[in-house]
Amino acid sequence: MFALERGPAAEMLTALGQRLPRPKAILAVSAHWDTAAPAVSTVPQPPTIHDFYGFPPALYELGYAPPGAVELAHQVAELLQAAGVPCAQDPQRGLDHGAWVPLMFMYPDADIPVTQFSIQTRYGPQAAYALGRLLAPLADQGVLLMGSGSITHNFQELDARAPAGASQPWVDEFVDWIADRVAANDAGALLDYRRQSRYGARAHPAEDHMVPLHFALGAAGCAGKRLRGGMTLGTLSMDSFLFNGEPA
Repeated sequence: MFALERGPAAEMLTALGQRLPRPKAILAVSAHWDTAAPAVSTVPQPPTIHDFYGFPPALYELGYAPPGAVELAHQVAELLQAAGVPCAQDPQRGLDHGAWVPLMFMYPDADIPVTQFSIQTRYGPQAAYALGRLLAPLADQGVLLMGSGSITHNFQELDARAPAGASQPWVDEFVDWIADRVAANDAGALLDYRRQSRYGARAHPAEDHMVPLHFALGAAGCAGKRLRGGMTLGTLSMDSFLFNGEPA
């Protein structure tokens, strides 16, 4: 909904897009494209996917129409295949809301080529991290590797009556733990977050919204800096993390 309502998360992402060097292309890894094996989109003009239900009509009227990063998609597949990892090339997959909503704030002109790369939740954080490591060389070519999920994602505990910005104590503790581990570049703890943090399993009953962070960790190989995006519905953290070598 922040695509319509804006607020702190939208402001943070807008400022981030203005702050970063302009990328040559974007590889978006969203929680909302979960496949049995790695896949990358080769659509020349990716359509906007409205992969949600029961929201105001105005949300379905929003669109984001960047050019597809077809050459980048082929390179992704080649890098993985060279490492012995099969990668499907999907000629139809567009951009789901995990990709186009943040990008519409970061790059509102929609003039940077974008392709989307799938997650494989069934293989867990280690696999996502390993894929990030394999694709890390793309960053040296001016590609922005973007993981899009949510630091907390327990929909059963959302509180529609929570005041704006309010959060439950367990949420704050978990998000602070993640931020501390990211700032310390403690990949081992982050990969094992469900055991090493007190509320890992509560924050993520399923791991689809967490593994994009593990992909980003692998791709970055360095400490990250917390970018505060506020809290919504009492338990949904909108924070992001920037991995570009800046001090945390």
